[in-house]
Amino acid sequence: NKAELIAVYGRRRVGKTYLIRQYFNDDFDFYFTGSFNTPRSTQLRLFQGELQRYSGKEWDRAKDWFEAFEQLREYLTTLNKERIVVFLDELPWMDTQKSNFLQAFSYFWNSWASTVSNLKLFVCGSATTWMLSKLIGDKGGMHGRVNRQIYLRPFNLEETEKFLKNK
Repeated sequence: NKAELIAVYGRRRVGKTYLIRQYFNDDFDFYFTGSFNTPRSTQLRLFQGELQRYSGKEWDRAKDWFEAFEQLREYLTTLNKERIVVFLDELPWMDTQKSNFLQAFSYFWNSWASTVSNLKLFVCGSATTWMLSKLIGDKGGMHGRVNRQIYLRPFNLEETEKFLKNK
């Protein structure tokens, strides 16, 4: 009965997104995937498109990540549910140069989301170095904020053999 920030990380194509989507049967209150090598303005537009799809509301264009997260907060406060699940996939890709993404995300979590007892916020990323240094091991605003971390690694040969023999 507390807000949780869960970080799932590991190399590309290991099944991080698949694992989370299967576990929740794609039933999220908000889901967004960052886009590789995409400018901040486009990332924000895509984020806003998902927010409109989930909320059914037309939003003013967010000029930065702080406004985008404020809109997400506004939407999530309208939900009257036992558990609210938000999934931000490929989080490192949202943190483009001079975007202030991490500062806005940190503010969103520290000022509001961490106080919402029924909120489960999953973040995922295949840029393991970014996930470890900027989020999990951060010395600034996100220091000690990740409640759970899952390092997902591929099967080794023995595990693969066991898996295939059971199929």
